[in-house]
Amino acid sequence: MGSIPHQPVLLEPTMALLQPRSGGTYVDVTVGAGGHAAAILERSAPEGRLLGVDRDPRALELAAERLRPFGARARLVHGRMSELPALLLREGVGPVDGVLADLGVSSMQLDDPARGFSFQADGPLDMRMDPRDDEPLSAWLARLDEDALARALAELGEIARPRAVARRVLEAFQAGRLTGTRALAEVVALGERPGHIHPATRAFQALRLLVNDELGELRALLGALPEPLALGGRVVVLAFHSLEDRLVKTRLAELDGRCSCPPGLPVCGCGARVRLRRLTRRALRPGPEEESLNPRARSARLRAAERVAA
Repeated sequence: MGSIPHQPVLLEPTMALLQPRSGGTYVDVTVGAGGHAAAILERSAPEGRLLGVDRDPRALELAAERLRPFGARARLVHGRMSELPALLLREGVGPVDGVLADLGVSSMQLDDPARGFSFQADGPLDMRMDPRDDEPLSAWLARLDEDALARALAELGEIARPRAVARRVLEAFQAGRLTGTRALAEVVALGERPGHIHPATRAFQALRLLVNDELGELRALLGALPEPLALGGRVVVLAFHSLEDRLVKTRLAELDGRCSCPPGLPVCGCGARVRLRRLTRRALRPGPEEESLNPRARSARLRAAERVAA
């Protein structure tokens, strides 16, 4: 299969927070090409076990190659992070000592033009993380109206003029001019002010999040916490943009006992109690050396928490 194009982001801080140990059981819910998973298995030798989950069948093939030396200590399953409780039940695993989620799109997905995630090289209007199950971007564009597309661009891409972009994209699609990702990027950029990032970057982010329901998947994973974790078990999440990081930050604060009642109430009525102890009050970020070696690490934000007795 050739070399495995994967550089784990924030590897050492991730391992320091996850604390893999021999005899522990860990789940990587976005196993990808297996970079973080291999580090977990190395550091939990000789008896640590890992369940690797991914919705991308190609990622599972690459992970299987990378994790083969660990034998039966590594088990890989096709699935989504939102399915974590059901997957653990089905596989007879749990409660676990650690859950790792490395969010967003991977380098191997971005670098394959056939997947349609990037406009650096021309590719189809696809963007599916699971080509077996999800609908491609072309199917979404065929049924979205201008209001729905503008809303997605505004909420998921934080685009300044979402309605104008949505109108241009749908008109071009209906006229048959969107022949691939390069054409889509050109249509998005028309009339937009150039900046330090390409005008289409945020639009591609928004469309990818929409096609794969990535925020919905993350909400479901966070909503399942802390139940999959054993007492003392840890959850570590790597986010790559503010929408993801905001969800992680808010949920971990809730599980750490933050009261959500309106100010001024004499007694807490929301039932806030500590179920997870935050290990990172502020998100950890990569240093200059890692950013220079791996530019895609620039936007990474790392947060972690540990399950405690309620």
